[in-house]
Amino acid sequence: MSRLYDTVEPSVVDEEMLQKAVEEQGPQDQVAGRIAKEEGIQFIEVFQLRLDYRNILKIDHLWQFTNLTKLQLDNNIVEKIEGLGLLVNLKWLDLSFNNIEVIEGLDSLVLLEDLSLFNNRISVIQNMDTLVNLHVLSLGNNFLTQLDNVIYLRKFKNMRTLNLSGNPICKEDRYKFFIAAYLSDLAYLDFRLLDEQTKEEAYGKYQYLVEEMRHQEIQKLKALDVKKIQEDELQIHMTAFVEHLNGPYLFDSMYAEDPEANKLGHLPGVGLLLDSYPYLLVALCKQVFEIGLAQMERREAEVTSFYECAKEAVANNRQRAAEVAATFEQHRRQRTSEMHLITDLRLLEGMLSQCNEEIIQICDTLMTIELQLVDQLEDIMKDFERNISEMVASFIEVVQGIFAQGRDLENHHHEKLLEIAVATLEKVAKNELEEDMPDDVRMLFIDKDTVINAVSASHDTHLLKIDNREDELVTRINIWMGALMKSIQGEEVKRNRKRISEIHNYIDYVRDQLEEMQNQEQH
Repeated sequence: MSRLYDTVEPSVVDEEMLQKAVEEQGPQDQVAGRIAKEEGIQFIEVFQLRLDYRNILKIDHLWQFTNLTKLQLDNNIVEKIEGLGLLVNLKWLDLSFNNIEVIEGLDSLVLLEDLSLFNNRISVIQNMDTLVNLHVLSLGNNFLTQLDNVIYLRKFKNMRTLNLSGNPICKEDRYKFFIAAYLSDLAYLDFRLLDEQTKEEAYGKYQYLVEEMRHQEIQKLKALDVKKIQEDELQIHMTAFVEHLNGPYLFDSMYAEDPEANKLGHLPGVGLLLDSYPYLLVALCKQVFEIGLAQMERREAEVTSFYECAKEAVANNRQRAAEVAATFEQHRRQRTSEMHLITDLRLLEGMLSQCNEEIIQICDTLMTIELQLVDQLEDIMKDFERNISEMVASFIEVVQGIFAQGRDLENHHHEKLLEIAVATLEKVAKNELEEDMPDDVRMLFIDKDTVINAVSASHDTHLLKIDNREDELVTRINIWMGALMKSIQGEEVKRNRKRISEIHNYIDYVRDQLEEMQNQEQH
């Protein structure tokens, strides 16, 4: 079932082999073949490649074939699927008649439609989750022993042709009906048509198992959909810098990292105190959340407006420059035609001198137009930076005010809790406490300092959580604003440099044309 290489020299895919293969498969007629050989064929321009019957042991050096759609690596001695990661446009892959033991290295081949792994050493169908476009799969003549493993292929909804012939699983009596039942969309199995009668009989045999599996798959898909919706919502909330502020997350985190809270919660009256505190704090968090989403929409609208305005300014400027260049080109071509008819050298030199002056003038004109755009975009960017800064500053001010209310709420809760703790301490001292308390709680009431320290430590933990969440929001939105302005300024620098380069290239071209004509006239 595999090819041996103890009698042949194994080889590795290298540049020399690839170049030879490309030349062999290139144009065969004399003219086209000669041109291809002289000028060479760029690997990126190759769409189909045959590397069969070359004793290849290791796949390598294929990274330049990014536009490859068909690759033949059959009848070699390949042991490991590797080196295919950048062949993202591959639709047809033949790895049959090799020594492959594990299906792997195919994750990035998401466009793959036809895959042949016929006649290898594969024992498990696996690691193909990303191949959602797979239509044809050949795994015949391998070592597949577990029929249940075929259920893995249910995820490939586009698969119509499957070949498993020559595997140990084919010897099972239930083989054909099992596959027809679990892979109901399959049209061909082992080179034979799966007719409706076979499918109906198969469904009858495995109806309850298949229906149960379908139900589980539907439930799994629903769960994935819910998870996706939650992830998308979380991403929006993170973009607004208010994630987890639409519920009790902040309050819960305050108490989750407060070792004293559970102890203090046993004090008489604390339960009633905790009935209102979380409700009020969550209400403040939700205020921040709603304001954050609304402010995010305002910021996004401002960013969109800026880019549209900048795009319009660039388009208008380019149109103006194009009109100037077109007028100059028309005039230049007319002058060139006139100069070809002039026989008087003095007159010709005068016109050439005038043409050089006109080239300098058009260069200055185009540069001036570009400079005007730079000034215009700078004004637009300044206005945008001012607007977005005011939005961010206003949002931060409002948010800080709400977080201050949260701290006031925590301070009020702390005062009430301290009153309860001191009152409980007095009752314990007088042995008047009627409520039962766990031993670790009673240990707090050894003396006044111990109980006050416990209450203060809890209070500090809560305030730190509130402060950290406020600081996180403020820091992140300021980082976002700084990164946005840096990105905008960087894009403008690139645009300006590119435009200046275009102008210089055009001027160089015009000057070269003029010099070429001048040389011709001199000769």
